Amino acid sequence: MPAHHRPARPPRRPDRPATGPRTPNRPATGPHITAAHGLGARTVRRPTTRRLAAAALALVLPALLVACTADRPTAPAPEVPDPVAVNAARDELAGLAAAAQDRHLTARYTLRRSGEADRTILVTSANDGSWRVDVPGGALGGAADVSIAATPDGLFQCGLPSAARPEPASCVRVGDPDDTLPRRLDPRVQHPFTDWLDVLTDRRAPLSVSPAEPPPGATGACYSVETTSASLNAPLDVGIYCYEQDGTPTAARTDLGTLTLSGPPAPAPATIQLAGPVVDGDPLGTASPSPDPSGSPSDGTS
Repeated sequence: MPAHHRPARPPRRPDRPATGPRTPNRPATGPHITAAHGLGARTVRRPTTRRLAAAALALVLPALLVACTADRPTAPAPEVPDPVAVNAARDELAGLAAAAQDRHLTARYTLRRSGEADRTILVTSANDGSWRVDVPGGALGGAADVSIAATPDGLFQCGLPSAARPEPASCVRVGDPDDTLPRRLDPRVQHPFTDWLDVLTDRRAPLSVSPAEPPPGATGACYSVETTSASLNAPLDVGIYCYEQDGTPTAARTDLGTLTLSGPPAPAPATIQLAGPVVDGDPLGTASPSPDPSGSPSDGTS
């Protein structure tokens, strides 16, 4: 057939890529899809049910916690001592102790100790500043009676007649007027009426003071006294101390026992009188006497 009568060939189709899907792209069904924008592409995450639940819980949980906290009763705040009240008690006690230093009297006090019979303590504070305290059972393990006294001439211990010491009263000088008795001689009953008053009036003393209820049978204003120092030599015994407004000591409760005013005080003398003459000799100790070695069984010799 002549060339001009041949049918024209259809145009050739462009070559298809060797690989790739032959069907149109389907939308993705995962948690994210890819969207095309111009020449670039970005991933769009589609929230799942688990993510939605977590987000809802994050919003609701704080509200539930606030509601539970609001319904819970508030714990009461711990009670803290009022510093103003504590300072006021310290000032009040210091004022009463100062009045007691100026209070001169003759008074009887009952000393009560657990497991022991009551004892009567005679306290004399003379107008010239001398003082005397008679203590039944104050020496030899409670078997001997003594009197502790301070005058311008010194500090004295006087032995009083008793079953363990039937001889007449006599006194031994044991120091200067402001000295402290050695522990082995000290019955301690005299301190609430003498040197412990100096401690109670000293604002620098390491003490904590608060109001207290009176011991049974006591009257006046009472204060609980604690020491705030770790020292073994405390300036006074902790306990409760009571006074009338005129400075009369009405009670003292310490480890020693409870001292209680037995009746109205009598007027004070001009000065105190020692219980007996001053002699050379050894004072009586508070401890029970040791057994006499001479009373021990013999070794068999004659």
